Amino acid sequence: MDTWTFIWLVVVLKIPVVALFLLVRWAVSQTPETAPEDDGGIGPRLRPVHPHHPRSRLPRPPRRGPHGEPSTPSPPRVRTVGSGRRLPQS
Repeated sequence: MDTWTFIWLVVVLKIPVVALFLLVRWAVSQTPETAPEDDGGIGPRLRPVHPHHPRSRLPRPPRRGPHGEPSTPSPPRVRTVGSGRRLPQS
């Protein structure tokens, strides 16, 4: 029974590996696709990214610490007149 297991592993399970090799070899030997202008006008035209105009950066956050302005102080705490009273217990 061990012989049939060995034959199964060596011969039959190598078929997908050979098929994958042949598929990759076929894909590499293909010619590249034509230019996007020859696609029949399907879909929007993509604008080329110009190398001298990079994407704009977000503005830097304000600099804090010993080299920048101190952070803004928090607003003063204000207590309302009614907040000091307790609710009557029933």
